[in-house]
Amino acid sequence: MTATTASRDALEIEARPPHRLLALAEGRAVFELAAFIATRPILGMLSKGDGHPVLVLPGFMASDSSTKPMRRLLDDLGYASYGWDLGRNVRVDLQRVHEMEALLLRIHQESGRKVSIVGWSLGGVFARELAKLQPQAVRQVISLGSPIHDDRRHTNASRLFEYFNGKEPEPVKKGHFTGLEKAPPVPTTSILTKTDGIVHWRGSVQHPQADNTQTENIEVLASHVGLGVNPSVMVALADRLKQPEGAWKPFAPRLSQRWMFPKSRLH
Repeated sequence: MTATTASRDALEIEARPPHRLLALAEGRAVFELAAFIATRPILGMLSKGDGHPVLVLPGFMASDSSTKPMRRLLDDLGYASYGWDLGRNVRVDLQRVHEMEALLLRIHQESGRKVSIVGWSLGGVFARELAKLQPQAVRQVISLGSPIHDDRRHTNASRLFEYFNGKEPEPVKKGHFTGLEKAPPVPTTSILTKTDGIVHWRGSVQHPQADNTQTENIEVLASHVGLGVNPSVMVALADRLKQPEGAWKPFAPRLSQRWMFPKSRLH
């Protein structure tokens, strides 16, 4: 048994949702939003982008309104941001997958450039799977607190998800959306927090893969609901997006930024 296999086996044994106290503490996202608003002028001074398109996918039960602050910041940093324009993220069916795939390809074709995809929670799962379906159109994938493993026991939202989608959603029945832990063949970043009250942080960890060395995990201090506005997340997001295409390197925060990113062991 390899070390990677052993770590995945341990992950399956330990799979569980976050502690209830963390779930109850998700209200702290209000303070993260306040911090975002307070630091917005400073965040607008982060490194400027090269104008490539960035598609932002919302989390479960959320819509484009939840990602608007993030997208406005990305626009100010010089990117061409896109919401998914598909309403509330509730149903996971083949039609929704086809709609997202068509949107990705349209942005890619109209811009003439590869698209970075940022996905929050369930949106991050979609982002990774879209990159597997259309890797030629994707520059990189960045997920925020996403449950990127097949075992739904990692999330407190599993019962609600299954209420709307069943235990085996339509794409899974057709052989898609399985093997979620396998990263797409593009640079892939998972931003996670150990104080996530919705998705257990272990469910968001990317493990090393022999066939893909362009994967990484970035830990931040945040709530799950606040990931889309947390200033630390915005710093990491801007750093990842500014990288020249084809020149990906693991995240290395500046000395002045290191306090935002804990260096604890993620396994």
